[in-house]
Amino acid sequence: MLWGTGVVGSMVLAEILRHPGFELVGVGVSNPDKIGRDAGDLCGAEKTGVLATDSIDALIATRPDAVVHYGPTAAFAEENMRVIGAFLRAGIDVCSTAMTPWVWPHTDKLPAIWRDPITEACAAGGASCFTTGIDPGFANDLFPMTLMGLCGEVQSVRASELLDYTDYEGDYEFEMGIGHPPEFTALLEHPDMLIMAWGATVPMIATASGIELDAITTTWDKWVTPEDRPSAKGILKAGTVAAIRFTINGIYRGREVITLEHVNRIGLDAAPDWPAGTKDDVYRVDILGSPSISQETSFRFTDGSGRTPAVAGCLATGMRALNAVPAVNALPPGWVTPLDLPLIPGAGTIR
Repeated sequence: MLWGTGVVGSMVLAEILRHPGFELVGVGVSNPDKIGRDAGDLCGAEKTGVLATDSIDALIATRPDAVVHYGPTAAFAEENMRVIGAFLRAGIDVCSTAMTPWVWPHTDKLPAIWRDPITEACAAGGASCFTTGIDPGFANDLFPMTLMGLCGEVQSVRASELLDYTDYEGDYEFEMGIGHPPEFTALLEHPDMLIMAWGATVPMIATASGIELDAITTTWDKWVTPEDRPSAKGILKAGTVAAIRFTINGIYRGREVITLEHVNRIGLDAAPDWPAGTKDDVYRVDILGSPSISQETSFRFTDGSGRTPAVAGCLATGMRALNAVPAVNALPPGWVTPLDLPLIPGAGTIR
């Protein structure tokens, strides 16, 4: 079963319909205009006979093995917990991309009101809850931890998102301050908010490495454009922020050992002195150790559709949740993190 047919959900829905390992038994939506529409219509595929509904009870009655949940961001935490909690209490596992602070729910930065209801729902229904993303998510948990397993010693590990937001239509103005004057304080500039929203994978990596961090710190930098810049959302005016760079840093024995870094620009020429990939729009891991390792990952569509790298990354994010379903089904009830999962090679993807 799938809940949510926005950008990510609609792309995953199309993949489910042609995947030999999954059967679609229901589609949940919150948009009234989508209620009663065929699942195929919602993703540009042939009709399926499965009609979208906003009734959680009707979806539970289909008794799915799991729900892949592509709801809104953590800004809509109450709605996400209402929907996810209902499925969990009914004994249905949930794999979601919505509440990215849940990628490591054991962090002390996560508010109890965001953790306890799901913990209780899992226990009541005997179900499991797994949350993933790209960043926070597999680009800064699965990728770096996998590479760290190739090292004899790791002095430091850095996972970076290096993206041009020119064609990106997601939210960044209020959250990151892009498009605002430099004196504007963005939501994520507040260290506690940044660590809670984006930093969960820092203590996850520390736990996986068998260390306890002394502290988690942050940095935040802005780059102001000297000229107007076009974007998918309109024109960024000269004198406003056109690039931001932040880090979330795990401190151990007085030194920075785990770093998450974001460099997000409007235009590839913005903030020219800041880090960039060897290709445009990449996720990068750099390990200083024995041996030192660098890995750069890009997401692209090569089908001639013209869809952007950002959209390709959205599909990868959604597919990580879907492909994890069999493994999550096999685990005991409760929270599931990448440290609980086996290798997920994508059974059924080669066909």
